[in-house]
Amino acid sequence: MREQSLSDAVRGIRRTALLFDQVAHHFRLMETMTTRDYLGFRDKLSPASGFQSAQLREIEIIMGLKVDDRIPLGHDNSYLRALRYPDGRPSPASKRVEARLKDVPTLLESINEWLHRTPIQGSTPEQEGDTENVRRFVENYLKAQAIEAEEAMILVRDSAPGEADRRRIEERYKQERVKAREFLLAEEVPEEDRLRVARVRAALLFIESYRELPLLAWPREVLDGLVELEQAFVIFRQRHARMVERVIGRRTGTGGSAGVDYLEQTALRYRVFRELWAVRTLMIRKTALPPLRGPDVYGFVAKE
Repeated sequence: MREQSLSDAVRGIRRTALLFDQVAHHFRLMETMTTRDYLGFRDKLSPASGFQSAQLREIEIIMGLKVDDRIPLGHDNSYLRALRYPDGRPSPASKRVEARLKDVPTLLESINEWLHRTPIQGSTPEQEGDTENVRRFVENYLKAQAIEAEEAMILVRDSAPGEADRRRIEERYKQERVKAREFLLAEEVPEEDRLRVARVRAALLFIESYRELPLLAWPREVLDGLVELEQAFVIFRQRHARMVERVIGRRTGTGGSAGVDYLEQTALRYRVFRELWAVRTLMIRKTALPPLRGPDVYGFVAKE
């Protein structure tokens, strides 16, 4: 993603979010059908399944949903196989989805590549000492976050009714601090990718924390748009699940899936921009942020 195209990207992202919002309302029409009305023709749909929705698969692929995150159909571990004809021959739907898999980079990959270039405390990846500068920002941020967490913990702990509750609260806030460090240092990522992933996560946190800076005006709009998009997609999935449960309960799907249980799992597991959501747990008040270094980098440059 190029910085010059950020405004176009924001429009496209928000338009797609609005699309999911509008589509979710269509489930209301299905809900005008009674259970007996639907059961009167449901068997004629077998063995069709939502797994055969090629367009939805394409959207998931474009966004960057990983294959390992997909939920198997149950009797078939390959979502691609479900798109083929019953005898295994490629269908137009399977061909479209297989072609989409080759259409790289995904939106997630493009966003991460763009985030990796973000100036953090005035430092960019190509500059000498960038790794140290980013690590310094992270450590200072974690200190500030720990202070905020400690103050919040004391307020909650002191109002707890018993010693066991106080210890539970202390442990909960302690784990928040531990997980914040693990996340920002990308400790769960293979060592060869750790620095890059850590820089992307630090960039996310930096943009969200110093979002008033002029240079970060469009980047913050991109991130807000992506959260709005994924939220709309999740709500679409949840709305689908509630419509199905209302009409036919929790019976097995026509294609052999777990029905409502499967739909609910997709809403929980099919998340693409996980790190964008994760940084919200780490954010602190504006007044508690570490001092900004290299502020001139983030201002408007006046021409002579």
